[in-house]
Amino acid sequence: MARLEAVANVALRVPGLALLDLLYRWDAAALGDLLRPPRGDPPFLRPPALRGAYCLGHLLSLVVLTLPVRSLVKLYLHLLTALLLGAGHTAARDYVRRELESGFQGAVYSDPAALARLATTLAGQLCLCALCSLLMRSRQPWLFGAPTLPALARLCGLPLPALPLLDTFATLLTALEVLYVLGSHVLVPFQLAAAACRELLRALELYRLLALGVALWSQLAIPLLFLVFWLVLFFLRLSSFLAFSASPLAQQGLLFLLLSSAAECCSTPYSLIGLTFTVSYLALGFLNLCKFYLLGFGAFQNGNVMHRGVTEGVTLLLLALQTGLLDLQILQRTFLLSIILFIVVTSTLQSMIEIADPIVLALGASRNRSPWKHFRGVSMCLFLLVFPCFMAYKIAHFFHLDFWLLILVSSCMLTSLQVMGTLFIYALFVVELLQDAPLERMDEIIYCVNAVSRVLEFLVAVCVVGYGTWESLFGEWSWMGASVIIIHSYFNVWLRAQSGWRSFLLRREAAKKINSLPRATGGQLRDHNDVCAICFQDMQVAVVTPCSHFFHAACLRKWLYVQDTCPMCHQQVTPVTTDEEPGDDGGAAVARPGGDGVSPRSQGDSGVSQDGDRSPHHPTPPGASAPQEREAGAAPQRPGDSHPRAQDVQHPSPSPAGPDPFGTPEVIAGDSGDTHSGHRPS
Repeated sequence: MARLEAVANVALRVPGLALLDLLYRWDAAALGDLLRPPRGDPPFLRPPALRGAYCLGHLLSLVVLTLPVRSLVKLYLHLLTALLLGAGHTAARDYVRRELESGFQGAVYSDPAALARLATTLAGQLCLCALCSLLMRSRQPWLFGAPTLPALARLCGLPLPALPLLDTFATLLTALEVLYVLGSHVLVPFQLAAAACRELLRALELYRLLALGVALWSQLAIPLLFLVFWLVLFFLRLSSFLAFSASPLAQQGLLFLLLSSAAECCSTPYSLIGLTFTVSYLALGFLNLCKFYLLGFGAFQNGNVMHRGVTEGVTLLLLALQTGLLDLQILQRTFLLSIILFIVVTSTLQSMIEIADPIVLALGASRNRSPWKHFRGVSMCLFLLVFPCFMAYKIAHFFHLDFWLLILVSSCMLTSLQVMGTLFIYALFVVELLQDAPLERMDEIIYCVNAVSRVLEFLVAVCVVGYGTWESLFGEWSWMGASVIIIHSYFNVWLRAQSGWRSFLLRREAAKKINSLPRATGGQLRDHNDVCAICFQDMQVAVVTPCSHFFHAACLRKWLYVQDTCPMCHQQVTPVTTDEEPGDDGGAAVARPGGDGVSPRSQGDSGVSQDGDRSPHHPTPPGASAPQEREAGAAPQRPGDSHPRAQDVQHPSPSPAGPDPFGTPEVIAGDSGDTHSGHRPS
């Protein structure tokens, strides 16, 4: 019952939306020309009356669009009953006309043809009467029996000249009944409006305007309503094109026919909003299909809000409003809509890459040896690699090359470049998975692959900006083109360069800190007898922080990519100097890489840093710690480890530390000097 009510909630509101769309297409002047008499007589309605009727039509459409479901059902039942009564009177009028044409004056029992006409008409009228009584839930079916009067009069033997008068009387009787029903319900719209105003005031007091809008959005099912409305328009237009197979549009091919039908169905604001929701639902369907293909039914448990087709629908709406799609002719609108849909498809492919990238990399980094899962991931990546190239090839041959076309082609190239980087890293993971020991310097290789991919994307963006600048200076200059160049330069050139340089500086600083930290000796590791607090793996080689905590060098380096504090006590991890700093007790204040021992450091146990500034043991900020710990693979501090333990204060011995290679914070990979396989998720 709930599903039936939901279907009725959408289906019964579509006519009101269609009437609004029709009123937008037919303005008051066109309606006046349509109602003008052909012989030059005065018009039926004056211009003020036409404008009043035009506004009244909008008002009635809005009322029908916003009525409650039960009121809508009652309204449509009354309208259906009125249509049935009209059909009954039409059938009665046809029966009277046939009887007058036959000219038979005798009793209907004596003529088989007259008896057959009477039986057919009377049976049909009785069925209509019973159906009207059933729709109105009335126990008085004779109230709807006025159309049966001519047939009953002929059965009773009335002469033929009396039948037209009786038919007119029956029509007047039905009209009086309709007027009575309308008069008895004339206050219903005002009562509903008053109830709506009361609900509006109550909602404004309780939930404010935003909550009211959300409630109306959900109650009226706005997305589904516009989706059904646009699909009805589209299929009607497509069927009309297919019905006339000799039309020029029908001979241009299926793709052009679909684009022309879609362009015909976005000539009003209502139909454009319907196309927006349709594109959103189509994008949502393709994204869900991509998730289902990669992960099966488990893909629908947790979803990203940006992967729900909202981006694609908003993109289409903004581009249509910016380019003036509604004001163009049908052929120009078709070509412009094809370009806008190309951009929307590119955005959908980008969302599919965002879905497939972590899944494929997780398959490569894990020990999952299911061939079917790997085949699905690789085949999806190959599709995302080939299809954007095919789209760029087609659109480059269809349109003349200019700045706007170059932007579209570059977006396809960037999509393919991202997929190539993902496939290369996946291949590295699979090769390492087949090896007995982890590959040396895997971290550096992955970082180099990502760096090459980002550099290529940066070069593509620079080429687009350079071509657009050259075209603006030596070709046709416009404010729109200049603004697009500025936006493209900022987001795709400046921000990319800034992000890449910042990443390089972070890696260099982390490598500098790791190289300056002393390495733990075998005796220190045996006395420590614990796992790395970041990856929970045994430590054969480790570094010691100034606060005397032990970590794998690769794990600590990844941690330092995102924050420069110790994972255990949150003290600042600063590079250890090689100069000895005497303390008050004559010992060294910090561990020296070249020394054989250190003196006890009460400052490290109390949370005081080397320069004397107090660094309290505070929890990691919630906005940065959780994602950073997930990225670096850090584990939370165990109870009782708020201060370094006695066995943590060890005597580090020097070890030759070469230049620390590049690592990547995105993919967990092991250090070349560690014996554990830290690049695999624990």
